[in-house]
Amino acid sequence: MDFCESRRGEVLEYVRQKYGERRVAQIITFGKLKAKSVVRDVGRVLGWSYRDADRIAKMIPNELNITLDGAVTKNAELKRAIANEPATKQLFEHAKVLEGLSRNAGVHAAGVVIADRDLSDYIPLCHDVKGNDVISQYAMGPLNDLGLLKMDFLGLKTLTVIEDTLTLIRKREPGFSLKSIPLDDAAAFALYNRGETIGLFQMESGGMTSLSKQFDVKKLDDIIALIALYRPGPMELIPEYVKAKKGITPIKYLHPLLEDICADTYGVMIYQEQVMAAASRLA
Repeated sequence: MDFCESRRGEVLEYVRQKYGERRVAQIITFGKLKAKSVVRDVGRVLGWSYRDADRIAKMIPNELNITLDGAVTKNAELKRAIANEPATKQLFEHAKVLEGLSRNAGVHAAGVVIADRDLSDYIPLCHDVKGNDVISQYAMGPLNDLGLLKMDFLGLKTLTVIEDTLTLIRKREPGFSLKSIPLDDAAAFALYNRGETIGLFQMESGGMTSLSKQFDVKKLDDIIALIALYRPGPMELIPEYVKAKKGITPIKYLHPLLEDICADTYGVMIYQEQVMAAASRLA
């Protein structure tokens, strides 16, 4: 569930009052000593200057979940530095021992755990750094393993901006409502087709802007499909979808029974609901 960032605290307080102070807690997170950070931290402990440690850290490729061993394999310059610089070799030997360990504790941006009785009957609890909020000492994975209810209360700056905007508009037009905004505004769709999407939730990345320009947005359903397509998995279907949408290639259906299920998405199955409907229909 998404809320205004500025009012997320009110939602948490409501849940605490409804279910009980001791039955609701935010969820802890653990920062890990990953490849780059462990090199910088070990360098600091060994008395290296920030510049020297940063030089080695920058040799580690910017890849998700890259390891120190993987970095050495992929970067010949780093491999040479370890072979020819005794200090760098020592740093790496220490860093590999510490790699992957927890570095610090924090509070999950959205996660809240709710129990049917005092949470201390199930899990250890602690206070956050400021000493204000109660948080779990178990991260999300173990909480799921225990069968506890985990909810996401996500505070979004975008919703706060919308709320502030509405407040300003209503100073001039007291009766203004979001429901009065038309959903078929051609001028609004033209913004997407020009790639002017800065400030739009989930639409600000370079990839989304580029896709928006080629998508030919004409209705709200196009925006919904655009956001659904730009995800791991459906992303590989983007060229097929765009060509079918623009009439460059004919619309194809995997089976005649799927035509009405996939008609609105030009024969491409991009929504979970379509997969569920297809399974039901074909069965």
